[in-house]
Amino acid sequence: MFIIRFLGSTRGRAVRVVAGAGLLIAGAVLGGPWWILAGVGAVVAGASALDVCLLAPLVGKPIPGPRFRASFAR
Repeated sequence: MFIIRFLGSTRGRAVRVVAGAGLLIAGAVLGGPWWILAGVGAVVAGASALDVCLLAPLVGKPIPGPRFRASFAR
């Protein structure tokens, strides 16, 4: 549960943006079948930039960032 909570935090969002950008760049540079990395990186970076946690439904939490963080305060 700690990792899900971390990923929804501000620091976790920053980590997801950096990791997503890294995957995006790696996929673009490597080319060929590695373009899949670029797609995954775009999803990861885009989701964190829009403040949503795509893993939240796996633990029964809401997807939007503010509602996700508020669900842990209860």
